[in-house]
Amino acid sequence: MKQIIFHVDVNNAYLSWEAVYRLKHLGGSVDLREQICAVGGDSSKRHGIILAKSLPAKACGIQTGESLMEARQKCPGLMIVPPHYRLYSQCSNAFMEILREYTPDVEQYSIDEAFMDMSGTGQLWGDPLSTANTIRERIERELGFTVNIGISENKLLAKMASDFRKPNRTHTLFPEEIPRKMWPLPVTDLFFVGRSTFPKLRRLGISTIGDLAYTDRKLLRAHLKSYGEVIWNYANGRDTAMVESIAPANKGYGNSTTIAFDICGETPAAMVLLSLAETVGARLRRDAVKIEVVAVSIKYSDFSSCSHQRTLPASTNITIEIYHTALELFREAWDGITPIRHLGIHTGRVKEQPDCRQLHLADLDCSPLYREREPGFEKLELADTMADSIRSRYGIDSLKRAIFVKQAAMVEHMSGGITRDKMDVDYSRETVL
Repeated sequence: MKQIIFHVDVNNAYLSWEAVYRLKHLGGSVDLREQICAVGGDSSKRHGIILAKSLPAKACGIQTGESLMEARQKCPGLMIVPPHYRLYSQCSNAFMEILREYTPDVEQYSIDEAFMDMSGTGQLWGDPLSTANTIRERIERELGFTVNIGISENKLLAKMASDFRKPNRTHTLFPEEIPRKMWPLPVTDLFFVGRSTFPKLRRLGISTIGDLAYTDRKLLRAHLKSYGEVIWNYANGRDTAMVESIAPANKGYGNSTTIAFDICGETPAAMVLLSLAETVGARLRRDAVKIEVVAVSIKYSDFSSCSHQRTLPASTNITIEIYHTALELFREAWDGITPIRHLGIHTGRVKEQPDCRQLHLADLDCSPLYREREPGFEKLELADTMADSIRSRYGIDSLKRAIFVKQAAMVEHMSGGITRDKMDVDYSRETVL
């Protein structure tokens, strides 16, 4: 039986969802998708990048990921609306629910795109092209935003097809269509080929996907190692990945944050690391796992960066243990001089919680001084569990460490990722056109 895979991708997701919400729920009369408009962060908190842009903004040269300052230099009249992540999550869930009505094999690839394994559903829904158009039209009719759908025999080609002409289109890219539809495209359009790879490929005389497909694999492996063979297979439309409706277990947990001010001392850095450890530890305990590796990443004010990691003597999900390790790594990595704009904690070697913990000599130190300084691991685990329970029931601000109460204006007590001010937008302060 021929495999049929759909890749469904929301067109300009954040901006589209924002536009639909303002039109249908806030009484707006102007469609942001038709304006020179973008969804962007808060430049005062140094989160000022373009997250999504309209087609008219794209025509002005606005690019996703560039700073608001760069975008406004290109287009002084650019309209910026703040992100509303709770809304985006709700829109994503509604979008996924529709897809799951057509097949149980839906893999959510990101908040705004998914793969569908439609193999064997022809007797139920009809031919793939008409089914894709039905799904696309239904999403627009019921949810108000548009999607592109790519159809092929594997995930790679389906994703490539969905990136063809936009918006609100259905495209096919079956193996027999590769020479005509895919090979003439720039090699940077190929999935997994970034702009940093292009100079290496250009030196080999490769500028299109077709050039890459016809290049000797041995030559690519000599210059790019195993990565060269991977992209050669992709250029020839080869992909064996399956649609995974059940998300695989996390291989690592992490969190990071861009600070609103330059950090020039250890004390504020320690507070940021503690707030990050709080969120990382809470996620580990929520998923009933522990980690064995802790890493700290630092981005300086000049945008240079460094990282440092360590393997722990025993797996853990205890907040204070993750924090102490991160702080030690930070002290070893930072030069003590260069201002810092971004900090992150990342973990690895995830494993399910073991029944027992290997004791070390330090754990057996029963002196009163040690007990006062470092409570036993069991007590720390119980304290973290209690904190998680209280925050889950009464909100994350219901329980804070004293240092964050005293220094509330400096660092949030659980920071990183999508902050609370981005989850919801006070539209009373927004001009809804």
